[in-house]
Amino acid sequence: MLVVPIRTESEIHRTPRANFALIGINILSFAILGGRPASHALASLKARYLLFHSNAPAFHAFFTYQFLHADIWHLLGNMLFLWVFGNSVNAKMRDFPYLCFYLAGGVFAAWGYALVTPNPTSLLGASGAIASVTTAYLVLYPRSRVTVLIWMFFIYFFQVRAMLIIVLKIIVWDNMIAPAIGGADAIAQSAHLFGYLFGFVGSLGMLLVRALPRDQFDLLALWKRWHQRRALTTMMADPRASAAAQYGSVARVEMPDAHEQAKEERRLDRVSELRAQITEAIERGDVEEACRLYETLLDVDERQCLSERDQLRLARAFYAAGRFPQAAAAFERYVDVYRHSPEASNVRLLLGIIYARDLHRYEAADRHLSRCLETLRDETRRHQCAAWLRNVRTLLGKPLPEA
Repeated sequence: MLVVPIRTESEIHRTPRANFALIGINILSFAILGGRPASHALASLKARYLLFHSNAPAFHAFFTYQFLHADIWHLLGNMLFLWVFGNSVNAKMRDFPYLCFYLAGGVFAAWGYALVTPNPTSLLGASGAIASVTTAYLVLYPRSRVTVLIWMFFIYFFQVRAMLIIVLKIIVWDNMIAPAIGGADAIAQSAHLFGYLFGFVGSLGMLLVRALPRDQFDLLALWKRWHQRRALTTMMADPRASAAAQYGSVARVEMPDAHEQAKEERRLDRVSELRAQITEAIERGDVEEACRLYETLLDVDERQCLSERDQLRLARAFYAAGRFPQAAAAFERYVDVYRHSPEASNVRLLLGIIYARDLHRYEAADRHLSRCLETLRDETRRHQCAAWLRNVRTLLGKPLPEA
């Protein structure tokens, strides 16, 4: 029976260029070197310098082995997994951090393989690096649904949570149980397991230090909600005994409100539903409906911000419709969340103009235009920004910006 993940439902709002490049390099490398290179010189180069030798690994081999494959099926299997899970992780991490993460996962997998392999052997393949990407996907999108193909006499498709397919099938069954049942083979399960370990710990650490953007659906958010429910259950069981043990006999107990907890869970579900509906409306080109749903989303949780692309698109839609207060609020949320985006300076310029020309909020216009003038590099836009800033400061009676 063949069980293979073929796609995920996680949204990709940024082109995963680094992942495309990695897939292309792997395919090109196989086309040149292949499983059995055509020339003796290439075969010698591959065997002596490019493979990872566990007994005496060269520094460069920690990287080169990741782009070699034994045969076409080895290549296709790895590239399928890299395509399915890597695109979303790349979009979340951005290109250069993702590339570093991928290569580091392959290095750690090779190091772990050499550490636990007693006999001198050679290692090749992208599996260790892809394993790290797979568990990074698990950390970032644990509740995402993965479409799985099952081939057993007939072909079936069904969806399963990422947490189940990655943990139970890919990690536990494929790399622990099946090898123990079937005996040793040519697959380096230890390299896979070290790759999974690196991907899980590395991506979790990046979330903890906020090197990756947090949201309410990643593994840390799930853990936090589970801990809150557990604490609530414990307190509801015997709140007075719990408080007395912690604070003494004079403790006064504030009974947790189960209705408030249930209300918060319903709110999170509603937020998730609305965000999905907004994405669907944008994808089918119904921007007006997306704007309406976005306003409903803000009624549920005013702190919400969409993906960089969608937030900017809806803000521009509000502006084009002449709904300047809504446009300003959407642009404000964009520059607050995506302040390091290449578009942030241009958005601040437009935001300053909206405040000055359309809303007559000159203090807000002054704040954004002043910040914009410091960061803009395009001379035409700098002149435009300076002209608006002079007009605003004249109205406010403030010193004019330097020419």
